[in-house]
Amino acid sequence: MLNLYPAGYLLPMKNVLLIITVLLLISCSSNKTDTGSPIITVSISPYKYFIEAIAENDFTVNVMVPPGANPHIYEPFPEQITRLRKSVAYISNGYLGFEMAWLGRFYEINKKMKRLSVGDMIDPIHSEHKHEGEHVEGADPHYWVSPGCALIIAASVRDLLSELNPSRSKIYEANCDSLSTRIKEVGNMADTLFSQYKGKAFMIYHPNLAYLARDYGLIEISVEYEGKEPPPSRLKELIDLAGKKKLKTIFVQKEYDSKNANAIAREIGAKVRVIDPLSEDWYVSTSAIINALHDSFVESK
Repeated sequence: MLNLYPAGYLLPMKNVLLIITVLLLISCSSNKTDTGSPIITVSISPYKYFIEAIAENDFTVNVMVPPGANPHIYEPFPEQITRLRKSVAYISNGYLGFEMAWLGRFYEINKKMKRLSVGDMIDPIHSEHKHEGEHVEGADPHYWVSPGCALIIAASVRDLLSELNPSRSKIYEANCDSLSTRIKEVGNMADTLFSQYKGKAFMIYHPNLAYLARDYGLIEISVEYEGKEPPPSRLKELIDLAGKKKLKTIFVQKEYDSKNANAIAREIGAKVRVIDPLSEDWYVSTSAIINALHDSFVESK
Protein backbone atom coordinates (compact mmCIF):
# COMPACT_ATOMS: atom_id res chain seq x y z
CA MET A 1 0.00 0.00 0.00
CA LEU A 2 1.26 3.50 -0.83
CA ASN A 3 2.42 5.41 2.28
CA LEU A 4 1.21 9.02 2.06
CA TYR A 5 2.97 10.11 5.24
CA PRO A 6 6.70 10.78 5.76
CA ALA A 7 8.80 8.35 7.76
CA GLY A 8 8.31 8.75 11.49
CA TYR A 9 5.06 10.65 11.10
CA LEU A 10 2.47 9.81 13.79
CA LEU A 11 -1.23 10.08 13.09
CA PRO A 12 -3.20 12.25 15.50
CA MET A 13 -5.04 10.21 18.13
CA LYS A 14 -8.46 11.24 16.77
CA ASN A 15 -7.47 9.85 13.35
CA VAL A 16 -6.31 6.60 14.91
CA LEU A 17 -9.64 6.26 16.72
CA LEU A 18 -11.50 7.03 13.50
CA ILE A 19 -9.62 4.30 11.61
CA ILE A 20 -10.26 1.79 14.40
CA THR A 21 -13.97 2.65 14.37
CA VAL A 22 -14.21 2.21 10.60
CA LEU A 23 -12.45 -1.15 10.79
CA LEU A 24 -14.81 -2.31 13.51
CA LEU A 25 -17.81 -1.24 11.47
CA ILE A 26 -16.50 -3.13 8.45
CA SER A 27 -15.92 -6.17 10.62
CA CYS A 28 -19.43 -5.99 12.06
CA SER A 29 -21.04 -5.52 8.66
CA SER A 30 -19.36 -8.68 7.37
CA ASN A 31 -21.26 -10.63 10.06
CA LYS A 32 -24.54 -8.85 9.47
CA THR A 33 -26.37 -12.13 8.86
CA ASP A 34 -25.22 -13.47 12.21
CA THR A 35 -25.99 -10.35 14.25
CA GLY A 36 -29.21 -9.50 12.43
CA SER A 37 -31.13 -12.49 13.81
CA PRO A 38 -30.50 -15.26 16.36
CA ILE A 39 -28.64 -18.30 15.08
CA ILE A 40 -29.87 -21.89 15.32
CA THR A 41 -27.31 -24.54 14.44
CA VAL A 42 -28.49 -27.81 12.91
CA SER A 43 -26.62 -30.99 12.06
CA ILE A 44 -27.91 -31.47 8.52
CA SER A 45 -29.53 -29.40 5.77
CA PRO A 46 -33.08 -30.87 5.84
CA TYR A 47 -33.65 -29.39 9.31
CA LYS A 48 -33.08 -25.95 7.85
CA TYR A 49 -36.18 -26.48 5.73
CA PHE A 50 -38.36 -27.03 8.80
CA ILE A 51 -36.99 -24.00 10.66
CA GLU A 52 -37.47 -21.64 7.72
CA ALA A 53 -40.93 -22.99 6.90
CA ILE A 54 -42.10 -22.38 10.47
CA ALA A 55 -40.04 -19.37 11.62
CA GLU A 56 -39.78 -17.59 8.26
CA ASN A 57 -36.86 -15.15 8.63
CA ASP A 58 -36.77 -14.94 12.42
CA PHE A 59 -33.60 -17.04 12.70
CA THR A 60 -30.38 -17.62 10.79
CA VAL A 61 -29.62 -21.31 10.30
CA ASN A 62 -26.07 -22.60 10.63
CA VAL A 63 -25.79 -26.02 8.96
CA MET A 64 -22.94 -28.16 10.28
CA VAL A 65 -22.90 -30.73 7.46
CA PRO A 66 -23.31 -28.79 4.19
CA PRO A 67 -24.84 -30.26 1.02
CA GLY A 68 -22.43 -32.64 -0.69
CA ALA A 69 -20.68 -33.71 2.54
CA ASN A 70 -20.96 -37.12 4.20
CA PRO A 71 -22.86 -36.68 7.51
CA HIS A 72 -21.35 -39.82 9.00
CA ILE A 73 -17.72 -38.66 8.97
CA TYR A 74 -17.81 -34.89 8.42
CA GLU A 75 -15.57 -32.54 10.43
CA PRO A 76 -16.70 -28.89 10.81
CA PHE A 77 -14.78 -25.82 9.68
CA PRO A 78 -13.74 -22.97 12.04
CA GLU A 79 -16.42 -20.64 10.60
CA GLN A 80 -19.11 -23.15 11.53
CA ILE A 81 -17.74 -23.41 15.05
CA THR A 82 -17.74 -19.61 15.33
CA ARG A 83 -21.44 -19.55 14.48
CA LEU A 84 -22.04 -22.41 16.88
CA ARG A 85 -20.61 -20.28 19.70
CA LYS A 86 -23.23 -17.61 18.92
CA SER A 87 -26.16 -20.03 18.56
CA VAL A 88 -29.24 -19.91 20.76
CA ALA A 89 -30.08 -23.56 20.02
CA TYR A 90 -28.77 -26.74 18.42
CA ILE A 91 -30.97 -29.26 16.63
CA SER A 92 -29.33 -32.66 16.35
CA ASN A 93 -30.29 -35.84 14.55
CA GLY A 94 -29.32 -38.04 17.48
CA TYR A 95 -27.84 -40.98 15.58
CA LEU A 96 -25.38 -39.66 12.99
CA GLY A 97 -21.76 -40.80 13.25
CA PHE A 98 -20.67 -37.18 12.86
CA GLU A 99 -22.57 -36.37 16.04
CA MET A 100 -21.12 -39.31 17.94
CA ALA A 101 -17.73 -37.67 17.53
CA TRP A 102 -18.62 -33.98 17.85
CA LEU A 103 -21.86 -33.33 19.72
CA GLY A 104 -20.34 -33.48 23.21
CA ARG A 105 -17.71 -30.96 22.17
CA PHE A 106 -20.35 -28.71 20.61
CA TYR A 107 -22.24 -28.60 23.89
CA GLU A 108 -19.04 -27.75 25.75
CA ILE A 109 -18.31 -24.91 23.33
CA ASN A 110 -21.75 -23.38 23.91
CA LYS A 111 -23.28 -24.51 27.19
CA LYS A 112 -26.08 -21.94 27.09
CA MET A 113 -27.76 -22.92 23.84
CA LYS A 114 -30.97 -24.96 24.01
CA ARG A 115 -30.76 -28.52 22.74
CA LEU A 116 -33.22 -30.52 20.66
CA SER A 117 -32.42 -34.09 19.64
CA VAL A 118 -35.13 -35.01 17.16
CA GLY A 119 -34.10 -38.66 17.31
CA ASP A 120 -35.55 -38.81 20.84
CA MET A 121 -39.02 -38.20 19.39
CA ILE A 122 -39.18 -40.88 16.69
CA ASP A 123 -39.43 -44.69 16.73
CA PRO A 124 -35.92 -45.65 15.61
CA ILE A 125 -34.85 -48.57 13.48
CA HIS A 126 -32.14 -50.12 15.64
CA SER A 127 -28.99 -51.29 13.92
CA GLU A 128 -25.39 -50.74 14.97
CA HIS A 129 -23.32 -49.64 12.00
CA LYS A 130 -19.72 -48.54 11.90
CA HIS A 131 -18.89 -46.09 9.11
CA GLU A 132 -15.62 -45.04 7.51
CA GLY A 133 -14.78 -42.77 10.43
CA GLU A 134 -15.34 -45.64 12.89
CA HIS A 135 -18.26 -43.84 14.56
CA VAL A 136 -20.83 -46.37 15.77
CA GLU A 137 -24.46 -45.50 15.09
CA GLY A 138 -26.90 -47.33 17.36
CA ALA A 139 -29.88 -46.67 15.08
CA ASP A 140 -30.55 -45.75 11.48
CA PRO A 141 -30.29 -41.93 11.36
CA HIS A 142 -32.14 -41.33 8.08
CA TYR A 143 -35.64 -40.93 9.50
CA TRP A 144 -36.27 -37.43 8.09
CA VAL A 145 -37.08 -38.89 4.64
CA SER A 146 -40.21 -40.48 6.11
CA PRO A 147 -43.30 -38.20 5.96
CA GLY A 148 -44.47 -39.66 9.26
CA CYS A 149 -41.19 -38.74 10.94
CA ALA A 150 -41.20 -35.36 9.19
CA LEU A 151 -44.45 -34.49 10.99
CA ILE A 152 -42.70 -35.22 14.29
CA ILE A 153 -39.73 -33.06 13.27
CA ALA A 154 -42.04 -30.18 12.37
CA ALA A 155 -43.87 -30.31 15.71
CA SER A 156 -40.59 -30.53 17.64
CA VAL A 157 -39.12 -27.56 15.78
CA ARG A 158 -42.32 -25.55 16.34
CA ASP A 159 -42.13 -26.14 20.09
CA LEU A 160 -38.46 -25.16 20.22
CA LEU A 161 -39.04 -21.97 18.22
CA SER A 162 -41.97 -21.01 20.44
CA GLU A 163 -39.75 -21.47 23.49
CA LEU A 164 -37.04 -19.29 21.95
CA ASN A 165 -39.44 -16.58 20.77
CA PRO A 166 -42.75 -16.79 22.69
CA SER A 167 -44.13 -13.58 21.19
CA ARG A 168 -44.31 -15.30 17.78
CA SER A 169 -45.62 -18.67 18.98
CA LYS A 170 -49.05 -18.26 17.34
CA ILE A 171 -47.40 -17.54 13.99
CA TYR A 172 -45.15 -20.56 14.41
CA GLU A 173 -48.15 -22.73 15.19
CA ALA A 174 -50.01 -21.54 12.09
CA ASN A 175 -46.96 -22.02 9.88
CA CYS A 176 -46.41 -25.49 11.33
CA ASP A 177 -50.01 -26.38 10.49
CA SER A 178 -49.42 -25.30 6.89
CA LEU A 179 -46.17 -27.26 6.76
CA SER A 180 -47.88 -30.34 8.21
CA THR A 181 -50.50 -30.14 5.46
CA ARG A 182 -47.73 -30.19 2.82
CA ILE A 183 -46.00 -33.10 4.55
CA LYS A 184 -49.28 -35.04 4.64
CA GLU A 185 -49.67 -34.41 0.91
CA VAL A 186 -46.34 -36.17 0.36
CA GLY A 187 -47.45 -39.01 2.64
CA ASN A 188 -50.74 -39.40 0.79
CA MET A 189 -48.88 -39.49 -2.51
CA ALA A 190 -46.65 -42.26 -1.17
CA ASP A 191 -49.70 -44.20 0.05
CA THR A 192 -51.22 -44.00 -3.42
CA LEU A 193 -48.07 -44.81 -5.40
CA PHE A 194 -46.93 -47.69 -3.19
CA SER A 195 -50.35 -49.24 -2.49
CA GLN A 196 -49.92 -51.99 -5.08
CA TYR A 197 -46.22 -52.58 -4.39
CA LYS A 198 -46.24 -53.86 -0.80
CA GLY A 199 -43.27 -56.16 -0.28
CA LYS A 200 -41.49 -54.77 -3.33
CA ALA A 201 -37.70 -54.45 -3.08
CA PHE A 202 -35.38 -51.69 -4.23
CA MET A 203 -31.59 -51.52 -4.18
CA ILE A 204 -29.63 -48.53 -2.90
CA TYR A 205 -25.92 -47.98 -2.34
CA HIS A 206 -26.15 -46.39 1.13
CA PRO A 207 -29.18 -47.49 3.19
CA ASN A 208 -30.92 -44.16 3.74
CA LEU A 209 -34.53 -45.05 2.90
CA ALA A 210 -35.25 -47.64 5.60
CA TYR A 211 -37.91 -45.53 7.34
CA LEU A 212 -39.68 -44.87 4.08
CA ALA A 213 -39.55 -48.61 3.38
CA ARG A 214 -40.90 -49.44 6.84
CA ASP A 215 -43.77 -46.96 6.56
CA TYR A 216 -44.99 -48.24 3.19
CA GLY A 217 -44.20 -51.94 3.30
CA LEU A 218 -41.17 -51.88 0.99
CA ILE A 219 -37.84 -53.74 1.25
CA GLU A 220 -34.53 -51.87 1.13
CA ILE A 221 -31.48 -53.78 -0.14
CA SER A 222 -28.20 -52.05 0.67
CA VAL A 223 -25.13 -52.29 -1.54
CA GLU A 224 -22.95 -50.96 1.26
CA TYR A 225 -21.71 -53.72 3.57
CA GLU A 226 -21.34 -52.79 7.27
CA GLY A 227 -20.80 -49.17 6.29
CA LYS A 228 -18.11 -49.98 3.72
CA GLU A 229 -17.79 -50.96 0.09
CA PRO A 230 -18.97 -54.56 -0.41
CA PRO A 231 -16.36 -57.32 -0.86
CA PRO A 232 -16.45 -59.24 -4.19
CA SER A 233 -18.49 -62.08 -2.66
CA ARG A 234 -21.17 -59.67 -1.48
CA LEU A 235 -21.14 -57.85 -4.82
CA LYS A 236 -21.85 -61.15 -6.60
CA GLU A 237 -24.73 -61.86 -4.21
CA LEU A 238 -26.19 -58.45 -4.94
CA ILE A 239 -25.92 -58.94 -8.70
CA ASP A 240 -27.69 -62.29 -8.43
CA LEU A 241 -30.36 -60.83 -6.14
CA ALA A 242 -30.97 -57.84 -8.38
CA GLY A 243 -31.33 -60.12 -11.39
CA LYS A 244 -33.70 -62.42 -9.53
CA LYS A 245 -35.92 -59.54 -8.45
CA LYS A 246 -35.71 -57.95 -11.91
CA LEU A 247 -34.48 -54.65 -10.51
CA LYS A 248 -34.01 -52.02 -13.20
CA THR A 249 -32.72 -49.18 -11.01
CA ILE A 250 -29.92 -48.89 -8.46
CA PHE A 251 -30.24 -45.79 -6.29
CA VAL A 252 -27.28 -43.83 -5.00
CA GLN A 253 -27.12 -40.76 -2.80
CA LYS A 254 -25.32 -37.85 -4.47
CA GLU A 255 -22.66 -37.73 -1.71
CA TYR A 256 -21.47 -41.28 -2.42
CA ASP A 257 -19.26 -42.90 -5.03
CA SER A 258 -21.43 -44.72 -7.56
CA LYS A 259 -18.70 -47.16 -8.71
CA ASN A 260 -20.22 -50.31 -7.18
CA ALA A 261 -23.74 -49.27 -8.06
CA ASN A 262 -22.60 -48.86 -11.67
CA ALA A 263 -20.96 -52.29 -11.60
CA ILE A 264 -24.20 -53.96 -10.51
CA ALA A 265 -26.24 -51.93 -12.98
CA ARG A 266 -24.01 -53.00 -15.88
CA GLU A 267 -24.31 -56.66 -14.95
CA ILE A 268 -28.11 -56.68 -14.81
CA GLY A 269 -28.86 -54.08 -17.46
CA ALA A 270 -30.16 -51.53 -14.96
CA LYS A 271 -29.60 -47.80 -14.58
CA VAL A 272 -28.18 -45.80 -11.69
CA ARG A 273 -30.40 -43.06 -10.35
CA VAL A 274 -29.07 -40.32 -8.07
CA ILE A 275 -31.24 -39.11 -5.19
CA ASP A 276 -30.69 -36.21 -2.80
CA PRO A 277 -32.16 -36.90 0.67
CA LEU A 278 -29.83 -34.27 2.21
CA SER A 279 -31.34 -31.46 0.15
CA GLU A 280 -32.37 -28.25 1.93
CA ASP A 281 -35.77 -28.55 0.25
CA TRP A 282 -37.38 -31.48 2.05
CA TYR A 283 -40.65 -31.29 0.12
CA VAL A 284 -39.09 -31.38 -3.35
CA SER A 285 -36.44 -33.94 -2.43
CA THR A 286 -38.75 -36.41 -0.68
CA SER A 287 -41.40 -36.13 -3.40
CA ALA A 288 -38.72 -36.85 -6.02
CA ILE A 289 -37.47 -39.90 -4.09
CA ILE A 290 -40.99 -41.33 -3.76
CA ASN A 291 -41.66 -40.81 -7.47
CA ALA A 292 -38.31 -42.35 -8.39
CA LEU A 293 -39.04 -45.46 -6.29
CA HIS A 294 -42.45 -45.79 -7.89
CA ASP A 295 -40.95 -45.47 -11.38
CA SER A 296 -38.45 -48.23 -10.56
CA PHE A 297 -41.25 -50.56 -9.44
CA VAL A 298 -43.20 -49.94 -12.63
CA GLU A 299 -40.10 -50.64 -14.73
CA SER A 300 -39.35 -53.92 -12.92
CA LYS A 301 -42.80 -55.47 -13.45
